[in-house]
Amino acid sequence: MKIRRVLATAVAAAVTAPVVLLSTAPAFADEKPVAQTQKAKPTIEELEQAVDLAQKEYDAAVIAVNDAIKFLEEGLEAETYPTKAAVIETKKAAEAAAKAKTEADQAVVDARAKLDAATTDEEKAAAQTVLDEAEKAAQDAAAAKTAADTKAAAARTAHDDARVAQARKIGLLQKTRDEAKKKLDDAKKALADAEAEEGEEEPGDECVPEPKLTAVVSGLADKVVGGTTENFTLRVTNGTDKTMDEVYPYAAVHAFDDKGLKELDSYLDLEWSTAANPTWRDFDLLDGSNVGSLKAKASVDVKLRLKVDADIPAGQGAVFVAADYVNADDSCGGYPDLDHNEFQILAKADSGKTDDTDGKPGETDNTTEQGGSSTTPVNGTGGSGSGSLAETGSSDVLPKVALAGGAALALGAGAVVVARRRKAGADA
Repeated sequence: MKIRRVLATAVAAAVTAPVVLLSTAPAFADEKPVAQTQKAKPTIEELEQAVDLAQKEYDAAVIAVNDAIKFLEEGLEAETYPTKAAVIETKKAAEAAAKAKTEADQAVVDARAKLDAATTDEEKAAAQTVLDEAEKAAQDAAAAKTAADTKAAAARTAHDDARVAQARKIGLLQKTRDEAKKKLDDAKKALADAEAEEGEEEPGDECVPEPKLTAVVSGLADKVVGGTTENFTLRVTNGTDKTMDEVYPYAAVHAFDDKGLKELDSYLDLEWSTAANPTWRDFDLLDGSNVGSLKAKASVDVKLRLKVDADIPAGQGAVFVAADYVNADDSCGGYPDLDHNEFQILAKADSGKTDDTDGKPGETDNTTEQGGSSTTPVNGTGGSGSGSLAETGSSDVLPKVALAGGAALALGAGAVVVARRRKAGADA
């Protein structure tokens, strides 16, 4: 289902209208237009291809891990593998050298016993010669054993190093496998979400424009000063002949400095409350808060307050408002246009000054007593943004474009709320 398409179109119009004016302004005739492209949403077929590719990558990664583990357990331990063969060969040589040394040591013991048993000088001389030869052979055998042991130890170290290197390789392959698994899971989720969304978009299942559901701001000053709090009201009215089961008001504040370059949203905090729920809380579009049921021809007031940080620089701001409804029978709709109320922002240090554009005290820049109000129709031709700004190349066009663009992001996020609430109601 294409929830909140009405508002989305209005938001697009709100952004497009001032951009068109800006592009035709003589003051910007020498500037090259900036191409703004939006990445197309992937099709089901493309998402299926992404899943297939991710599956192949994951399968290959799993095979690579299994092969590496098998090589560690079997390949490296094969008698023909170089490091393993060296271990086997040097081990045999060390064992042979150890045996030879043992035999040589025993020969020394035997020769010494014969020398001790000799009684004649001739026998003693012969026994001494045998002992000397045996001791020399024992020394040679000991040296040979030491050399053989050293080679065997080096061979074992080399083989162990090969196993460690293979284990590290397995670790890297496992990491690649895990990343491929996550990529596959993400691809499957994207496909499932797209298929679910496609399944929900059935004929006749779209929300409808309802111009009789209005959201009107009153009491908002045309100028706000840093370090102050502005209280005003958003009145939501059901002008139809039917009760609306759940009504969702939307409000967002957006501001830029006088040059339209620096966003000032972080200096502004918009809060709301109602008679039914008097606790002040942030107006968070994504929390999906609603004011409950609204009977035919009935209205409900939402109290709003705008906290302005004391450090805010001078600039321009606007409060953007709209409203939606969702019924128990899954029908839905909303106000087809996007209303906004503009206000001037005065820095705290400048709050006591009056505007003096032409040297005349007390003159102001096109402000009304309680905020400039405008409605941006879906076709983008209405609203307070007339062609005069484009024709004169006024500097005001930059903050106005910035305001519209920022509000589009905020109210576009609000569309998700109704989609979620409506889907939750359908699944209940």
